[in-house]
Amino acid sequence: MPTQVTAASEVASAEDRTYPPPPLLQENAHIPDFNTYTELYRKSIQNPQEFWMEAASEFTWKTQPSGKVLDYNFDVTKGKIFVEFMKGAKTNICYNVLDRIVIEKNLGEKTAYFWEGNSSSESSVISYGYLLKKVCKFANVLRKLGVVKGDRVAIYLPMIPELVYAMLACARIGAIHSIVFAGFSSESLCERIMDSQCSVLITADGVFRGEKLINLKQIADEAMEKSKEKGHLVKNCVVVKHLTDKLNNQNQAKLQTAWDPDVDSWLDELMQDASEECEPEWLDAEDPLFILYTSGSTGKPKGVLHTVAGYLIYTAMTFKYVFDFHADDVYWCTADIGWITGHSYIVYGPLANGTTSVMFEGIPTYPHAGRFWEIIEKYKVTKFYTAPTAIRLLMKYGNDNVEKFDLNSLKILGTVGEPINSEAWLWYYNIVGNQRCPIVDTFWQTETGGHVLTPLPAATPLKPGSATFPFFGVVPAVLNEHGEELEGEAEGYLVFKQPWPSVMRTLYGNHERYESTYFNKFPGYYVAGDGCRRDKDGYIWITGRIDDMLNVSGHLMSTAEVESALAEHPAVAEAAVVSRPHKVKGECLYCFVILKDGKKFTERVSEELKKQVREKIGPIATPDFIQNAPGLPKTRSGKIMRRVLRQIARNEKDLGDTSTLADPSIVEVLFSQRCEAAA
Repeated sequence: MPTQVTAASEVASAEDRTYPPPPLLQENAHIPDFNTYTELYRKSIQNPQEFWMEAASEFTWKTQPSGKVLDYNFDVTKGKIFVEFMKGAKTNICYNVLDRIVIEKNLGEKTAYFWEGNSSSESSVISYGYLLKKVCKFANVLRKLGVVKGDRVAIYLPMIPELVYAMLACARIGAIHSIVFAGFSSESLCERIMDSQCSVLITADGVFRGEKLINLKQIADEAMEKSKEKGHLVKNCVVVKHLTDKLNNQNQAKLQTAWDPDVDSWLDELMQDASEECEPEWLDAEDPLFILYTSGSTGKPKGVLHTVAGYLIYTAMTFKYVFDFHADDVYWCTADIGWITGHSYIVYGPLANGTTSVMFEGIPTYPHAGRFWEIIEKYKVTKFYTAPTAIRLLMKYGNDNVEKFDLNSLKILGTVGEPINSEAWLWYYNIVGNQRCPIVDTFWQTETGGHVLTPLPAATPLKPGSATFPFFGVVPAVLNEHGEELEGEAEGYLVFKQPWPSVMRTLYGNHERYESTYFNKFPGYYVAGDGCRRDKDGYIWITGRIDDMLNVSGHLMSTAEVESALAEHPAVAEAAVVSRPHKVKGECLYCFVILKDGKKFTERVSEELKKQVREKIGPIATPDFIQNAPGLPKTRSGKIMRRVLRQIARNEKDLGDTSTLADPSIVEVLFSQRCEAAA
């Protein structure tokens, strides 16, 4: 495995260089070359009826799809926005990801999940047959509690098998699951319970994150109490006994909470007498499947609603082609199921393909910084999917942490969550993938349900940092501020001209906000909320959120572009850039930089950084302010809260909702260390 640190010259030339697919991978790939991709893509756009009906034929239907496969209106000037996919057909997604695999494909003995706990000593193996029995029992528990089709069920669980059992049990009986990441505060949990009026809450006694013990039941109790005060009663709280009986006395005491027998029940006791058979509820293709909340620019979360059939078909297809899935693969996505990546690419997409996956409860640096690589070696993982945040974190620990483990099983690497800068891409490619694993840099959102811009590993020549080309059925466009489509090389707003099967259908209980957020700005288009540029070869590069776009002296530039330039400096570990009002320019750049261990922030470093941005992007992009930062305000999923950074840059203390911050204390530190010139 190469041991060299990625050279600065290699980083500088990365965007101009392409990395062809490995010939060995192309031999058995589903999409073996770019011509095959082009032909299939053309068919998906020109003949969507035939394309999606062929995709649907792989699945089990109670009432077969017939009639128009895709009906929609994206133009607010022509009436209500809607998307309908195979409406009138009836199916059940739980049946398709479990019964179809176990009964129709006879794969009940195949491993569905290798579960790896917070510590290296905790692990278990879950077969498809066992998973089906557990899900049926859980579904019967929910039915006994009075849950029926259309009811909303809140799930507040760590990355344990019961999280999968719970969500699939809901899907089996037609209940709508609303999963809340088990790192959110009681206020955030309450807000989501209230918005979707959940009647049942499923949680656990507690969870370890590294060495930190978190009392989840206590947080759930606080959320239910707050909900009750606001007029909504959660009727049942089902508690998974995850840590109780496993802890020493001191930690046992930390898990003690009030217990209300009229509301609270232990899951294991409820499951004891539940039947292992449960007839699925056959649902319309357009019936709701789940609600998942995503951050809103106003601070109030948006309840993104996805429906049954389109989501099933699209997540299954994207998983199969983007990761080039084959029956002997061991796949690992390091995300939490509390986010859309976990919904689509730990549960529904992989299970629909009969995949063996790794499910990981822990964190990448516990009990040591080589935990990811240790797990890859242990299970001989072939396809590995993680976030640029994790890659940058593990880069800081050096190559030795990677090289002590055998990663030769790896065939494909993936990234998700944000654009990846060239330095991190090259480290991932050179050190983790040993220069033989293509990186699928996937662009998508909670709202899209699945990948919309992505390379295909055996078909797409890669450019580090580019999301490359659209997936089947997806028609992107680049618009200027006036809503005019730009051809050829261009930079502007990323929009989509037509729906694909898994695109969100509405915001739960607020269709008006759905229309105003995603369709009002440019009638006739779905607005992703991101800027992009298309290069001379047609590759698409995500340049950052529209509200992270900077307009300096009339020039539109992206925060991601400036951050990437800053991160190429050898002293910089991470950077975040926001705009700040400027009397002459309108806006100027305010930069936060985290230096690598042992590096000192000096005036010389500041000037070098400004020079680097100036040389990389142009004089117009020269930062006005560079602040040395010990850390950045991030959500628990690792995303930088630029809304908070903008307020710090402006010295405005009204921060709005900060309940999702992983470390709220960093905000005061950043305020106290603001650049003197900006004070």
